[in-house]
Amino acid sequence: MDNLTHSLVGAIMGQAGLKKKTGLAMPALIIGANLPDVDAACFFWLEGTEHLGFRRGITHGPPAWVLLPLVLAGLLWAFDRWQAKRGKRPEGRLPVNFKWLYILSFVGCLSHPLFDWFNVYGIRFLEPFSSQWFYGDTLFIIDVWLWALLAGAVWWSLRKEKRGDNWTRPAWIGIAAMVAYIGANWGITVHAETKGHQLVERVYDLQPTEVVGSPVVLAFWEREILFRYDATEEEGGGAFFGAGDYDLVSGPAVYSPQGRVGGGERMALDTANPGLGWADLPSYSGRNMETVQAAAENDSQIAAFLFWSRMPVLRTNYCDEPELMLDQRFMDPRAVDRFSIEIPHVDCPEP
Repeated sequence: MDNLTHSLVGAIMGQAGLKKKTGLAMPALIIGANLPDVDAACFFWLEGTEHLGFRRGITHGPPAWVLLPLVLAGLLWAFDRWQAKRGKRPEGRLPVNFKWLYILSFVGCLSHPLFDWFNVYGIRFLEPFSSQWFYGDTLFIIDVWLWALLAGAVWWSLRKEKRGDNWTRPAWIGIAAMVAYIGANWGITVHAETKGHQLVERVYDLQPTEVVGSPVVLAFWEREILFRYDATEEEGGGAFFGAGDYDLVSGPAVYSPQGRVGGGERMALDTANPGLGWADLPSYSGRNMETVQAAAENDSQIAAFLFWSRMPVLRTNYCDEPELMLDQRFMDPRAVDRFSIEIPHVDCPEP
């Protein structure tokens, strides 16, 4: 998720009562909730798409959950002592307890990978013990409704605190509402994927290999349906992909050259023109993917892209132009520049 969401999560935990455990508790929670994103520093030494294979990995895994909070707690404890030595320590600050500083930094840090898991980008929870990617497919990476919910609860809690009322209650109400909102979005995704799978099976008379209900910006009740199918040799081989949409009210639909298909209509799989029979997009073939994998052995950027990619798509151009590798999750024209890489031709496919 974005850093504002992480910060608000840390803040609402503090307003739920944790900030009274020790001095500098709020900085421990809020900074801790953002701390795993120190891997963004990789942009200083990595080029091109190499950052895709590095981020949301080692700083989001178990060793980082232990070590990063320890560093943060140590820095906050040293800062408090430095202020006290200079006579600058605020009089109203609670005594600083290192044990609680570490616990709160740990809690804040642990919330970060959990919320990163909620979107389609993915996270490697078990790095460095395993490089497997995990995907929650529950929230869009920037969720303004979650912003409003958390910010409203924190503001309400602070206002109650200023008046001397029970200020932890609004925060707990906000946390309960947040859990309900996330749970509802998870349910929408599961329903979208289930109905999308059934629709693809009915329309194309096949079992899709993968169906992803990708959250969209603003409209939390909608999902972009992304589906893939690994074709058999009898069907021409390779892999096909397509897209559609889902609305909580109107249900799922898939796109085809004939338009938006949402009912019981059935279409034939066009094996002579793979991909174009599914959506107005090219597909990748097994042979071309083998070419890409061979190129990745000598190109760290291609290797990083393949490692990160969940739903790779190879867009084949003319023989005098490079091919473009994309990921089906991020094929929006506004995102292509950040989530694509050019693949040089090794062999030229016949027309």
